[in-house]
Amino acid sequence: MRALTRNIDFLTTVSKYCNELGWGNYANDHEDANGQFEQNFTYDDALVSCDRAIFFRYMVHTLAQQRGILATFMPKPFTHLTGNGCHFHMSLWRDGENLFLDEDDPRGLGLSELAYHFLGGLKTHARASSALTAPTVNSYKRLKMGTTASGATWSPVWISYGYNNRTQMLRIPGPGRIEDRTIDGSCNPYLAATAVLAAGLDGIERRLDPGEPNTENLYAVSYDELIRRGLQTLPTNLLMATLELEGDLVLREAFGRGRDEDYVDYYIRVKRDEWNRYHEQVTPWEIQEYMTRF
Repeated sequence: MRALTRNIDFLTTVSKYCNELGWGNYANDHEDANGQFEQNFTYDDALVSCDRAIFFRYMVHTLAQQRGILATFMPKPFTHLTGNGCHFHMSLWRDGENLFLDEDDPRGLGLSELAYHFLGGLKTHARASSALTAPTVNSYKRLKMGTTASGATWSPVWISYGYNNRTQMLRIPGPGRIEDRTIDGSCNPYLAATAVLAAGLDGIERRLDPGEPNTENLYAVSYDELIRRGLQTLPTNLLMATLELEGDLVLREAFGRGRDEDYVDYYIRVKRDEWNRYHEQVTPWEIQEYMTRF
């Protein structure tokens, strides 16, 4: 409550501006880390939502600077604090009807057969799409398994889907809706939306089966046990993600070709340069760990 009170002027200003823009800000809450907040506005078409996400980041940065403070959407800005996600909530509509909704779903999730095929596509392409939904070196400091200095990650590691369960990559928070939790605050929302749409629509086209939903707390199940059950992990770093993206023909086709090369090849080239520049750095952790050992 004290942390919320200290920031109430800033939060109410952002909320006021969102509502004046017609976005319908309906929820604001203090998240897990110090000074970390979540503000939600009403869903819209994919392109409109991407436009709003870009402007929202710009607005928050500007309002923070006016007050002499710094706002960041960096996935993992502090080792000892929980990271920043940018989860996408998705549903597919036609003529005013939510095609993902089925109140008679025998699994009890309220999803239609079409939605399950969409889930199948998201799972099938998850390792490749993560290069676009978690697009920085820092993204994979958030998407990690095991213990953390922050005490919790609230982020996915395993390619899975389940009920209202935040340890799953794909959470079903309510009937007729899918949440992708791989996506973080550093993403380009246009690229991330293209990736998840291409993956999900491929699942619909090929009628991919996502399997049964997972009901467990995946943080509490051992790595070896989940591997034995056939679960796959998301990539553990940006380089690995680009290797997955390079071979994904569905995403390659979705992003198209420029004058000289596929967009995917351009994107991979830029991201591998980012990885190489990071990998060349000798960090304070390495100095402390190894300097006097060898």
